[in-house]
Amino acid sequence: MNRTYLNAFQIGIVAGMRAMSAPAFVSHKLSHMTPGPLSDSPLHFLTSTKTATTLAVLAGGELVGDKLPSSPDRTKFPQMLGRIVSGALSGAALTEADDEPVASGAVLGALGAVVGTFAFFHLRHWLTHEKGLPDPLVAVAEDALTMGAGWLTVNESASLRNAF
Repeated sequence: MNRTYLNAFQIGIVAGMRAMSAPAFVSHKLSHMTPGPLSDSPLHFLTSTKTATTLAVLAGGELVGDKLPSSPDRTKFPQMLGRIVSGALSGAALTEADDEPVASGAVLGALGAVVGTFAFFHLRHWLTHEKGLPDPLVAVAEDALTMGAGWLTVNESASLRNAF
């Protein structure tokens, strides 16, 4: 399997875990590349340091908001749609940066987001309701996994690997 397509799917899984983390990681990496990628692309906005900073702040806010008892269920329509869009955007940017078809990356990123959303929703439910682990502990573990998976995924992308 082409590594680029696997990365698009993986960044989608990250989006399913935490919607803002996936584009934050991708934008951070793209904004540090010289010469800047995606110069003739509608996704060029992701290469801006201002965009990268904004997405990082939003991702941080999401990490905090996820711990609140009033946080909405990630499998409900508005949240699910946001994760799918996030995965599609992030997957598309990764594949375009690797000179692969954007549509393929978008589809794989969106699919990864759906898989990640449901897999980690059910895993978290199982750990907290069936195994009795405290939800804040499980949420922090999911945050750590999100950060590690996001970092590894963008660093595995062929064209992004040389950004740092």
